Amino acid sequence: MFISKLTIIGVGLIGGSFARALRHAGLVGKVTGCGRDVANLETALALGIIDDYSVDVAEAVRDADLVVVAVPLMAMGKIFAAMRPALAPHALITDVGSVKACVIEAARENLAEHFPRFVAGHPIAGAEKTGAAASFTELFHQRRIVLTPTAETDKQALHQVSEYWLKTGANVIEMSAEQHDLILAATSHLPHVLAFTVVNTLAGMQTEEDVFQFAAGGFRDFSRIASSDPQMWHDICLSNPQAILSIIESFEQHLHQLRDAVIQKDSHRLLALLRHAKTLRDKFVG
Repeated sequence: MFISKLTIIGVGLIGGSFARALRHAGLVGKVTGCGRDVANLETALALGIIDDYSVDVAEAVRDADLVVVAVPLMAMGKIFAAMRPALAPHALITDVGSVKACVIEAARENLAEHFPRFVAGHPIAGAEKTGAAASFTELFHQRRIVLTPTAETDKQALHQVSEYWLKTGANVIEMSAEQHDLILAATSHLPHVLAFTVVNTLAGMQTEEDVFQFAAGGFRDFSRIASSDPQMWHDICLSNPQAILSIIESFEQHLHQLRDAVIQKDSHRLLALLRHAKTLRDKFVG
């Protein structure tokens, strides 16, 4: 259970918080960071999140017991390929990507003999802020962590990765990669796409300066996630296109229903749509 060496590739909000949580739980001896942004790695070192770092993936994972890959989705394959020659036979590998089918495909192709000890995962936790400085120990408390094992996944590897997440204070659940990607397209990917789009809509108005000046709490609350990392969301959209396009089409249908009710001044229909949404939101979220 004890991790003599933990390697975090991508020491940002998620990767950094995972390292902090396991260190706080007394489960880690040494934490090695890896990434391209040396300034961020220096910050992580100064904050005590990591004990050392390397910009070379193979060097960073050498002798590691657990490797956590927390990089943009489209970089996963390259990272897996770079680490493969240096991985110890006993090493566990996991990731924190927001789309799972494409990550599993990249891992299967590039990790080869190490693939059975790869456990695909996604913590349903985060914030719009990024970087090592944004990380904190309690990020995963009472949050869901989804693991999406495959038929090839080693059962002991799955158990160990699950136990590590439990030690961060998270609740671990398992599902298929396909189910995960569909659910997250609806509950996370669509809201982020809408937030980015709403901000761009307001920015395109002729009175842009006045619009943003008078934007109230509702706009700030809704648009907060539009401050998320654009590169990350670029990769998510291109890595889960079928599910995202399907949920966007469903959203468009519901938007048209509301638009038609306004055009037709159909008071009963409009109020029914608004009440239905409020009831569901209060039931499942409130």
